[in-house]
Amino acid sequence: MRIGPYLIEPALALAPMAGVTDRAFRILCKRLGAGLAASEMTIDDPRFWSTPKSRSRMNHSGEPGLIAVQIAGADPLRLAEAARHNVAQGAQIIDINMGCPAKKVCNAEAGSALMRDEALVARICSAVVRAVPVPVSLKMRTGWARAHRNGPAVARIAEDCGIAALAVHGRTREELYAGAAEYDTIAAIKQAVRIPLWANGDIDTPEKAREVLRHTGADGLMIGRAAQGRPWIFREIAHFLATGERLPAPSPRQVGGLLLQHLDALYELYGEAAGLRVARKHIQWYCRSHAGSEAFWQAVNRVDSAPLQRQLVCGFFDLDPGRLAQAA
Repeated sequence: MRIGPYLIEPALALAPMAGVTDRAFRILCKRLGAGLAASEMTIDDPRFWSTPKSRSRMNHSGEPGLIAVQIAGADPLRLAEAARHNVAQGAQIIDINMGCPAKKVCNAEAGSALMRDEALVARICSAVVRAVPVPVSLKMRTGWARAHRNGPAVARIAEDCGIAALAVHGRTREELYAGAAEYDTIAAIKQAVRIPLWANGDIDTPEKAREVLRHTGADGLMIGRAAQGRPWIFREIAHFLATGERLPAPSPRQVGGLLLQHLDALYELYGEAAGLRVARKHIQWYCRSHAGSEAFWQAVNRVDSAPLQRQLVCGFFDLDPGRLAQAA
């Protein structure tokens, strides 16, 4: 899949997710097969760019591969300035968020709420594309509501404004993340435009990945929640699409080794005190399919020491606490 001058291979992307796709998680997913991993969204209000949270979100130090940054807001001029700011910080692709269904985002008329105002969509896309010399992509949904699946119209507007690629989640804003994603509208959007398109929504197995590609005609796949606690899903899907064969599932010790690497990256990024708090949700995701995970999670959630958190993970996965287990 090509976005502007960049060839993305494999054509598998980690979906930007607030509070999840920080630098530590992006690097891990890239190492395990993601061809692209965009940052969690950065709001367009410059008053918040110097906060610790925003500085962390814009921290790409040591990150391999393409640097993609998602921006969110509702004002064309501010979004254009946010794009310029992030390009100055090293972003090679800017992504505009018109897909987030969260109430606090939509109440600010941002995220997927923007799809209600197609004229504003055009002003935003045009302003951001004109503002930066790098490709601009758009993350969107199939529409605002079930009765208003205007995704094809929004996609054509975006293409006319110079947007270089689209990512489409197979639900409307009204549906949030409930029910099953539908792919007919994604297929219709793909037919309506000439620019590359990522299909997104409920892609959680290699077989589902192949099915969605066939159904939609998409150029690539974007994976979000299925990568939480399972960053190796990109490697699994890439191998299956290339060979038709499934890779063996990682052993518990291999999962534990990856988790330890993830924890160490979080401690380094945030510091131990904040890092162990961020790590809790990731530990829960990594362990949810393993026997005894509930009791283990309760124990992890009570500790306030990064070394002890790490020690509990080693115990659960039967790893030597004195070394970092080797991942697959």
